[in-house]
Amino acid sequence: MRSRVLRPMVDADLDTVLAMNAAHVELLSPLDPGRLADLRRWADRADVIVDEGQTAGFVLVFGPGTGYDSVNYRWFSQRYGDGFDYLDRIVIDDRFRRRGLASAVYDEIEAAAVRRGRLVLEVNLEPANEPSLAFHRGRGFAEVGTLGPEGHRVSLMAKALSAESAGSAERGNAGVTSGR
Repeated sequence: MRSRVLRPMVDADLDTVLAMNAAHVELLSPLDPGRLADLRRWADRADVIVDEGQTAGFVLVFGPGTGYDSVNYRWFSQRYGDGFDYLDRIVIDDRFRRRGLASAVYDEIEAAAVRRGRLVLEVNLEPANEPSLAFHRGRGFAEVGTLGPEGHRVSLMAKALSAESAGSAERGNAGVTSGR
């Protein structure tokens, strides 16, 4: 079993995080230093993904009741109240793909989300992020809605969690989850 792959993001990570986000901006919202500072302040988790001592990616997770202004986050807040953790984005650098990192990260994130009973997220439908859709379906996420204008629609997905279910889904590996 892989050891912990997440550690809290620190200021020294910011340039790397911003560069990784920029490399995948077609699937994510743009980030600048000010916006990243806001997201870190609101997030329950702002972590970097570490593999063999190197920064391989990052993840942002928001609990209920934050000031986060994402339309998708607000949709989940209205639907689930305090009963969710929202995975806003996960980015794994291309050099670190196909190593099982996404599964390891989700195992940790899902285990932490058990306390609220549900992990929610969105994945691009237009343009389609097929690897991410397949990964999430394989882990037991189900579509609970869609949002967005034609050409930029997202699938709103949720996975109910209990102590028994966290991290027990069939494993897969995708790289990037949309985060708009």
